[in-house]
Amino acid sequence: MKIQFNTDKNIEGHERLEKFFSSELEKELARFDDKVTRIEVHLGDENSDKGGVNDKRCMIEARPAKMQPIAVTAHADSIEKAFFQATEKIKKVLNTTFDKQAVR
Repeated sequence: MKIQFNTDKNIEGHERLEKFFSSELEKELARFDDKVTRIEVHLGDENSDKGGVNDKRCMIEARPAKMQPIAVTAHADSIEKAFFQATEKIKKVLNTTFDKQAVR
């Protein structure tokens, strides 16, 4: 499973974040390693330098083999919170998707 990160220009320290978030994703999604070919993470600050409530966004897109991509989005007041919320969402969606496939 390949992990790719994309950040907007308002996210600082993206190299450090990328390394940490990659290891977290590998750990959290290890169960799907043979079923998902790629994970794309998009991090952004929706209102740039201005402050705001829940203005940090994390969108995670999973690309399961031989299936349509699956994407989830989370907003929070920090990139870390948005990332962990999105990680939980994608994990639940992938669990549901592959559990349904197993029933067939």
